[in-house]
Amino acid sequence: MEINTGNTAWLLLSSALVLLMTPGLALFYGGLNRSKGVLNMMMMSFSCIGLVSVLWVIYGFTLAFGVNDSEGLNKVIGNFSTYFGTGTDKITEEWLFFGANTGIPTYAFMAFQMMFAIITVALISGAVSDRMKFGGWVLFALGWFTIVYVPVAHWVWGGGFIGTDIRALDFAGGTAVHINAGAAALALCLILGKRVGWPKENMRPHNVPFVALGAGLLWFGWFGFNAGSELTVDGTTVFAFINTQVATAAALLGWIVVEWLRDGKPTLVGASSGAVAGLVAITPACGFVAPFAAIIIGLIAGALCALAVGLKYRFGYDDSLDVVGVHFVGGWIGSLAIGFFATAQVNSAIADPEILNASEGLFYGGGLTQLGRQFAASGIVTVYSFAIAALLALILKAVKLLRVSEESEVGGIDIADHGETGYDLTPASGSGGGGAFAMAGIGNKETLDADGKASVSQKVSS
Repeated sequence: MEINTGNTAWLLLSSALVLLMTPGLALFYGGLNRSKGVLNMMMMSFSCIGLVSVLWVIYGFTLAFGVNDSEGLNKVIGNFSTYFGTGTDKITEEWLFFGANTGIPTYAFMAFQMMFAIITVALISGAVSDRMKFGGWVLFALGWFTIVYVPVAHWVWGGGFIGTDIRALDFAGGTAVHINAGAAALALCLILGKRVGWPKENMRPHNVPFVALGAGLLWFGWFGFNAGSELTVDGTTVFAFINTQVATAAALLGWIVVEWLRDGKPTLVGASSGAVAGLVAITPACGFVAPFAAIIIGLIAGALCALAVGLKYRFGYDDSLDVVGVHFVGGWIGSLAIGFFATAQVNSAIADPEILNASEGLFYGGGLTQLGRQFAASGIVTVYSFAIAALLALILKAVKLLRVSEESEVGGIDIADHGETGYDLTPASGSGGGGAFAMAGIGNKETLDADGKASVSQKVSS
């Protein structure tokens, strides 16, 4: 094949941007967490980079995007043979997009989709901070990735029934990523139970600058997440890029306005969370809607997600870092928004019977058809992900691998599961001649200065 260097370079750059989102998520979640569990929280994200990267090459990519109609399973799952990770011939094979040449090597697309898989699993972890065993998390991540993420990615993007039969649209991951992860997060935190002391004890974010830095890295990386999903650089890519920016900006404003009106003060945590809500909501729609519609979507997502995070107090489920309120609710908003705002003026593939074969949104003359398709797809993913996540959690609970002991939770999961802490709060030097001076044989001697006040001088031990 003749590689299209422009398309390939863009996709590889986008892949790196999407990978950066997971360390960004670690900072975002870590800052929102309490200090005694910050490392455990961040380890959950970093462990996904290690685990999912390996599994994606071994079987994830081929099961999600492998094609073999002769087996009669292609609408549900791919296969083990098409892209099994031992071959080198696929390096020079060209990835086809609905039969069209892209000039992109298959392994470049594999790398891009790998980063999606990583962050989707990592997103779930924010719901269970401070109380889930790290070993249990790794086993849950392995099971959920295999049984849920891989099939859902196939249903939506790999030739499965959601994309080809229902004809629901998802440009960059509203259903496959955010609704999928949000539903799993809800199931997992329900089975896991509440943190000790929640909601009476103060469990506010311990490091707000971490939160803002993490949100900034997510925002930066999200341009690869959304605009990179076009696989090439064309007019739709530009729409996806600008829509990502303006929807996120609008959601930030929407969230802090709600805070301002409700609480009297806007917060940096609110602005950061609003930005993430906007990124989530525009993800499925970014390549299908006009910029003005993206602003509307962002404003709605920012406001509604700011209200939705309070549902956990009303219904009594401890979603520690608001994965449900931001990702699940935001994902639904973005998916349904396609049914109102999708237009072939932005993406001609929408109405092309050879490509997406879908319909324009209600406000562009398409009626309610596409809205119904979006609702059906979002509902299917919600039920499937919730059910499997709950089943996996119940199995882990039965074998006592789900939750740390109450003593470990109160004392700090960082110490209990990792043997380290995020912050060393030990004084630089101890009292009574301790610390480095004591090790050197130097002690402290209290004397009186010229004014008769006590002072400390150093003496060398004889």
